[in-house]
Amino acid sequence: MQKATRAGFLYGLAAYGWWGLVPIYLAWLGKTPPLHFVAHRIVWSVVFLALILTALGRWRATLRALATPRLFAPLVVSALLVGVNWLFYVLCFDHDAIVQASLGYFILPLVNVAMGLVLLRERPRPLQYVAIAVALVGVAWLTWSVGMVPWLSLGIAFSFSFYGLIRRHVPVDGVIGLTVETVVLLPVVLAYLAVGYTTTTEFETPELLFKLAISGVITAVPLLCFGEAARRLPFTMLGLMQYLAPSVQFVLAIWLFQEDVQDWTGYVIVWTALAVFSLDSYLWFRTAEQNPGTNL
Repeated sequence: MQKATRAGFLYGLAAYGWWGLVPIYLAWLGKTPPLHFVAHRIVWSVVFLALILTALGRWRATLRALATPRLFAPLVVSALLVGVNWLFYVLCFDHDAIVQASLGYFILPLVNVAMGLVLLRERPRPLQYVAIAVALVGVAWLTWSVGMVPWLSLGIAFSFSFYGLIRRHVPVDGVIGLTVETVVLLPVVLAYLAVGYTTTTEFETPELLFKLAISGVITAVPLLCFGEAARRLPFTMLGLMQYLAPSVQFVLAIWLFQEDVQDWTGYVIVWTALAVFSLDSYLWFRTAEQNPGTNL
């Protein structure tokens, strides 16, 4: 393995492993109202990202993005989507449904393909059609088995899919993009926190405030690692590594948090769809490497 690829693998392992272990942080944090936590996450992310921008000397590029309408406008929309995504994820933990969170990220690649088909008029390959169809069967089975649509899983998948769709067209890197997004949300969450604090006599203990402040690190560090991995790894390897995070989350939900999965059939069907999707991606990129310059 080349040095750059080895470093990229370690960065990717750190990013996806970190994201997979987030439920442990949420358990350490304790029960906190989801909106309250997301508000604090945005505030402390701005603080931590400001330190990162200062260390990297990226303030000028960030201010340019804030002052450029063609960059700022889509980042406002992506900011709302990532805020919704964070809220759905925290709601999963708050409702003891980490399995639903992992399912959301498992079906995310398939949602991306479906979004490309519907919104971008892309033409999925035959195996991708099969994967989408199998995934729909899996979600339908889960809906039937539990008696309700897995809204939290679908909310996570679709909010992040729309987020990625917008971000792929905005020419800014991950650090600047996330900084702009959190700055956009900052006035709203500060107003929310101010109203909340003026109507209560109970405030966070120093210990809880410290735990909330850690959310800024929890947000920014894996993003920085992911950015480095994306620069060094082939797309196929990076794409397959994305399943590490929901896999870790699923194991934690079953083993550590002892969530009960009464019917495994729906999950097995979804994982089968992912296997078909991964096989198609592997075959496509192997063909592309063997036939460079060919329009596949």
